[in-house]
Amino acid sequence: MFSGLAITGQTVAFFVIALFVIACGVMLLSMKKVIYMALSIGGVFIGCAAVYLMLEAEFLAFIQVLLYAGAITIMMLFAIMLTKHDEIEKPEPITAHPVWAAIGAAGFGLVILWVVKFSGIKWPQATPDSPFQGQDNVKLIGEALFNQYVIPFELVSVVLIVALVGAITLANKEEKN
Repeated sequence: MFSGLAITGQTVAFFVIALFVIACGVMLLSMKKVIYMALSIGGVFIGCAAVYLMLEAEFLAFIQVLLYAGAITIMMLFAIMLTKHDEIEKPEPITAHPVWAAIGAAGFGLVILWVVKFSGIKWPQATPDSPFQGQDNVKLIGEALFNQYVIPFELVSVVLIVALVGAITLANKEEKN
């Protein structure tokens, strides 16, 4: 079934990191307290940075840790601390929804595996004459950000600041009432 998959240290590391990211994602969806959700999404961000390191995209890994695991997670924690959350949690009734969700996820995974491995699609391969081969990826990313994507880059920062100011405003209105 996986005859083309060589078991190397990099393959094992990828699967360990992938399991970590999936576990953090499942924790994110299954936790009830918002603080634990924020911490588990930080784990997802750090796992994605590890995948970037394996792909030799050191700059993206650094930015992933700096911006997402650092700044965004801390901003989420501040927003959580500034808003009120009920300490009492209502117990949820036991249903079959998790079982059906697991069956659906496993089926979706099998469909994706079939498409990738057995559908006969010719996936593009990296070649030595690739435009990014042998060049400094930090320089290329910087040139793309400041030449082509400067407006969307700045708009994202404005959206994040507006979201933080909105969370603080909502928290202050709730305190006054």
